[in-house]
Amino acid sequence: MASLPLLPDSQPRLVGIARLASQGESMRQGHEVEYFTLSVRSLLNRCTGVRMPFTWTINPYRGCEFACKYCYARYTHEFMELRDGVDFEQKIFVKQHAADLLRQELHHVKPGEEIAIGTATDPYQPAERRFEVTRAILEEFARHRGLEIGIVTKSNLVLRDTDLLQQIAKNNRLFVSITITTLKAELARILEPRAPRPDLRLEAMQKLNQAGVAAGVICAPVLPGITDSPRDLEALVRATAKAGGKYVFANSLFLKPCSAAVFLPFLEKEFPQLVESYQKRYKDRAFLPESYRKPLSQLMKRLRQKYGIPSDYDRYSQRTHPPAEADPGGQMKLF
Repeated sequence: MASLPLLPDSQPRLVGIARLASQGESMRQGHEVEYFTLSVRSLLNRCTGVRMPFTWTINPYRGCEFACKYCYARYTHEFMELRDGVDFEQKIFVKQHAADLLRQELHHVKPGEEIAIGTATDPYQPAERRFEVTRAILEEFARHRGLEIGIVTKSNLVLRDTDLLQQIAKNNRLFVSITITTLKAELARILEPRAPRPDLRLEAMQKLNQAGVAAGVICAPVLPGITDSPRDLEALVRATAKAGGKYVFANSLFLKPCSAAVFLPFLEKEFPQLVESYQKRYKDRAFLPESYRKPLSQLMKRLRQKYGIPSDYDRYSQRTHPPAEADPGGQMKLF
């Protein structure tokens, strides 16, 4: 297959990941999504952010087909000089030789250093059905012991790998976080157009726990005025408890400029009455202030206590999702 020229020749000379991306071979096109090969020199990425709760990250793919309107990771395509926010969901890069790279790099991981899989792109997005990069990575992890591994996904495709996850869990500390932003299927469909239904995700979490693989729920992001009502959050916590979830927690919306370029037009179409509020809330900031986040955290704590979700997994529950940074900005109310 010929290499697809993603960028015109008149552009400046590309280097690093941008050059590798421009050399990717087109693998298939359909449903407005195109796959490309991506040769990478490393699979394990050391997390340098001081606020990040994990040491290493793995993203088997670059870009994500689920097309979540709020996705904070769209900026990662900018490293490849792909600056249209929609490119993130339409141009999916499949990392090559992932398991081999992981095998070579695992000696860098020290005891107690956690590896988070799927922090920027979903490891079980539709591409995984065909390319099985995530499964190859898990097969390599199954050969090791003493590791701390977290996986975050919106997909019930994770159940395909239950056998491998069980093997890994025997000799390593493993937990799987299932992201559910709302139990309302119709709302989820417009927020996360190509992701599996919320009930399928809950079922996946339940089946993983029944199989001995620790799993819980991430409610992230919480969207002001859309998914943050106490009634809706309580319904999610109640459903998580009923399905045997080990934990549930919530983080509020993180809105970088590249994400806002997609999210705000979506808001104007679907929730026009909220546009002005969001513009004020996120003016000159990507995170909501502590005056919003703290009541949200307190509410979730009360709901976990009410529905008997133990704190045994508190140390791990938030470690596959970036925490909010401190923001000394203005005061906002949660409810």
